[in-house]
Amino acid sequence: QVQLVESGGGLVQAGGSLRLSCAASGRTLSSYAMAWFRQASGKEREFVVGIRWSSGGTAYADSVKGRFTISRDNAKNTVYLQMNSLKPEDTAVYYCAARLLGPTSWPNLDRYPYWGQGTQVTVSS
Repeated sequence: QVQLVESGGGLVQAGGSLRLSCAASGRTLSSYAMAWFRQASGKEREFVVGIRWSSGGTAYADSVKGRFTISRDNAKNTVYLQMNSLKPEDTAVYYCAARLLGPTSWPNLDRYPYWGQGTQVTVSS
């Protein structure tokens, strides 16, 4: 089992920045991939960004490329999502997720057995 706890959400004006954190516990993460998803009100949950824990390889949704950056801290077992140049359309509940590494596409929600509780990000115009 992997337990995930997100933090760092809040209210920010358009153009501002936020940093989300996802603290993981329960397993060594070297065999896992971590990802951030988001779900806006009335919409489906969508992939935002992912990172392979061991190699540090990343993948980004086109909508956030150049604005969001994912990183990890091995010592703290924590994944971060730095969000810059935020837009109102980034408003959503952001979820941290984990899955074992393997031949699967990043956006496939069904492949992630572990999820955090979510943290709200609201960007005002």
